[in-house]
Amino acid sequence: MNMFSDFAARLGAALEALAAEGAIARAPDLTRVVVEPPRDPSHGDLATNAAMVLSKDLGLKPRDLAEKIAKRLEQDPDVAAVTVAGPGFVNIALTEAYLTRVLAAVLEQGGAFGRPPERPGVKVNVEYVSANPTGPMHVGHCRGAVFGDSLANLLAFSGEDVTREYYINDAGAQVDVLARSAFLRYREALGEDVGAIPEGLYPGDYLKPVGEALAAQHGPALKDRPESEWLPLVRDAAIDAMMAMIRDDLAALNIRHDVFFSERTLHGDGGEIEKTVAELRERGLVYQGSLPPPKGELPEDWEEREQTLFRATDFGDDIDRPLAKSDGSYTYFAGDVAYFRSKFERGFREMVFVLGADHGGYVKRLQAVGHALSNGTARVTVELCQLVRLFRAGEPVRMSKRAGSFVTLRDVVDEVGRDAVRFMMLFRSNDAVLDFDFAKVTEQSRDNPVFYVQYAHARAQSILRKGAEAFPDAAGAPDLSLLKDEGELALVKRLAQWPRVVEQAAQARQPHRVAFYLHDLASDFHTHYNRGAAPDLRFIMENNPLLSQARLALVRALALVLAAGLGILGVAAPDEMR
Repeated sequence: MNMFSDFAARLGAALEALAAEGAIARAPDLTRVVVEPPRDPSHGDLATNAAMVLSKDLGLKPRDLAEKIAKRLEQDPDVAAVTVAGPGFVNIALTEAYLTRVLAAVLEQGGAFGRPPERPGVKVNVEYVSANPTGPMHVGHCRGAVFGDSLANLLAFSGEDVTREYYINDAGAQVDVLARSAFLRYREALGEDVGAIPEGLYPGDYLKPVGEALAAQHGPALKDRPESEWLPLVRDAAIDAMMAMIRDDLAALNIRHDVFFSERTLHGDGGEIEKTVAELRERGLVYQGSLPPPKGELPEDWEEREQTLFRATDFGDDIDRPLAKSDGSYTYFAGDVAYFRSKFERGFREMVFVLGADHGGYVKRLQAVGHALSNGTARVTVELCQLVRLFRAGEPVRMSKRAGSFVTLRDVVDEVGRDAVRFMMLFRSNDAVLDFDFAKVTEQSRDNPVFYVQYAHARAQSILRKGAEAFPDAAGAPDLSLLKDEGELALVKRLAQWPRVVEQAAQARQPHRVAFYLHDLASDFHTHYNRGAAPDLRFIMENNPLLSQARLALVRALALVLAAGLGILGVAAPDEMR
């Protein structure tokens, strides 16, 4: 039950009635009309901008149209009052009976409350993390991992057909560097003094187990073989080891992908890259040409050269993009194009790419690729996750010894726990820099959002356990109309906002809206709980079992919504806090 969409429909019916009566020229287009919570709760439960956006089309002053709408809505039996504010905003107060039905819907639907009506779902591919398999994931990967996973949860909760995908960058120069780094550790495991790690190789200790495993399996057999022979073998072993480590780190965050897609499968004679470039060439979207020099200072080694270019500017990109270099080898971008084609051929009609902030230049090129290869039938969404700055009690955190150059995702999870990491990574919009303080996210206080929300769920469960002890023989549906206190009704109104939060968060691809809502709901609950010092406001009143049962039902509904929201974020909803 979504009271906002419900009243949007009632508003549409009111406007149609006004048109039938001749009070307005015609039933207008409601595309730009919204029904939302008013900024000031004292103004009512719902607000609409209908008169503001429709007045010009209908040839009326906004205030005059608002008055007509208000008079019509006043006839609705679920409306307690309608007022017109400012230049033409219409504010609506709902009856307690209607709010009671909302609460009953929460209790009836349980954890499914807030899900939109079933509809044919578009297949959505959410690709996130996709870290190069060259070492452990750092805290920047952590934010993208949590964001992508929670977005996938949100879309699935909203009824979308979601596949979670990881693109393994296992082709190219960086994995050859990984192999050479692992080979150095292999020589070290055989007892050789390798000295300082040469510049250009990966220095972290995480490759020592790879070298030891190679030494145990092959002994000294690889040592005297030419690089052309040992490199493919060592590369495969190192990539497998790195991906096993990455999967383990992701599992610590309760993140598991449905698909791990290997970049290497796109390469080779007759491979997907060749097929994709050939298809684009047949469609006239590829040509031989040269690119202008880079903006700003011209590199000394820059030279104008002919390349195979994709007509990206025809689809909104800033420049045409090279698919092949002058020597005929394919670019990294060519792999991106073939990868998109693979997704499209697998039936996906929306592709969400979760990338780091340093990939801002990829937005237009990926959208251009999507438009070209799908003939405009696929939606491409690129979400950028900004940096994470780590602090401990206000002081910057040093880099990890194991990684050698950065703080790893596992370092953070092991220190503060999965729930704190996931919630705090989502308690700020992904397009804003996030400050993460180890001390603050582990303190048990209202200043720690994850504790504050989890404690609300634990507190609710504690109340429900005490209620079961106080009324062991309670049976039948509670009389929810007994809930009259302003704090109780405020909680019902906050619960009623949940379906709209889910809908808007999913449409905007912004799971942080769920975290914000849960914090507001928890705050309302804690505030109301603290009013329980007054005997007549307690949740459990042994001398008034009927009112107690109604209040316990409200607490049960609140726990259901808290658990559903925390589930979307991938955070536990504890029954008690220790």
